[in-house]
Amino acid sequence: MTHPLIGKPAPQLELPSVPDGGPYKLPIGEKPIALFFFPKAGSKGCTMEACSFRDAQNENVTFKRHPGLTVVGISSDSTEKQQIFADQHSLPYPLISDVDSKAREAYQVDKAFLGLSQGRSTFFIDSKGTIKGVCDKMLDYSAHVKFVEKMLIEIE
Repeated sequence: MTHPLIGKPAPQLELPSVPDGGPYKLPIGEKPIALFFFPKAGSKGCTMEACSFRDAQNENVTFKRHPGLTVVGISSDSTEKQQIFADQHSLPYPLISDVDSKAREAYQVDKAFLGLSQGRSTFFIDSKGTIKGVCDKMLDYSAHVKFVEKMLIEIE
């Protein structure tokens, strides 16, 4: 199913973040962005996904060819919990705290498992600020980095 925001301008966000704790504003229209929504900091699947983005930035050839790519994670966790998560796993990118689900609503990220869990979605936003694609595979954590890699190849 096609996400309704594909081809549309990415919604701007300004929410509390880690590592600074202050509001983080997405660099929409400045550079490509991989914006990934994850259910819960510290859970097994979310740790695997977050670490796969970390590792891709350090090791993936396609990611390295795009040093301007901004990776940003979003969950409904508090900034305190996200800071612990980021520190434990040496995450080099910002994490946004979406405790009021404003970002999830703006990006139309559905709940998963009959509404019992926050959904997992990754949005690729091009340097003009347009949403070019969405990956919403809930249980295939590695699919999200592969999706971003594919999108980066398409913009080369």
